[in-house]
Amino acid sequence: MANTSDMPVFKSRDPLRAEFWDERFEQDFIPWDLGGVPQALREFVERSPAPRTVLIPGCGNGYELRFLCDAGWNATAIDFSPAAVQRARRLVGQWEQHVVEADFFAWQSEQPLDLIYERAFLCALPPAMRPQVTARYAELLAPGGLLAGFFFFGSAPKGPPFGIARAELETFLEPHFELVEEGEVVDSLPVFGGQERWMVWRRR
Repeated sequence: MANTSDMPVFKSRDPLRAEFWDERFEQDFIPWDLGGVPQALREFVERSPAPRTVLIPGCGNGYELRFLCDAGWNATAIDFSPAAVQRARRLVGQWEQHVVEADFFAWQSEQPLDLIYERAFLCALPPAMRPQVTARYAELLAPGGLLAGFFFFGSAPKGPPFGIARAELETFLEPHFELVEEGEVVDSLPVFGGQERWMVWRRR
């Protein structure tokens, strides 16, 4: 059992505030961080016929941004936590200008998006925000655009991460998207407990 005296002490308890995430990045308490690029994303990029224009909301440390930009994709990573943005800019090297401090609900793309990459963003926000998040996905993508990434189907009452029931996710997404690909996640972190799925949804 972990020694609770070793746990960080946080002042902010509201994940809708940037301060919540600032504290966790500043104290290096980021159990949702894989420390690299997930295998399913690597395979998705390998079989994609052409580079895509991508948005990564809630980018955290930005590993995926660097990977996608190195692969020739036009990726932009956003986060509303100044601490996360500062950290990501250090880690992505030459791609630091692709990391933007911004609010997902207000950010606007300068060119049409082909893909939104979901990685621990939906599950980072309280369940009451799900209608707004999924509606914003649909708003940002034109027909044929893809929402691809990892969806956490946990049932624990506390978070983050906040798991979602599959039926609830489908209720929010299916009016705007169709599921075109799904697979197991071979490198899940303990915090997700093997309860996540790789999914690709196409904008109707």
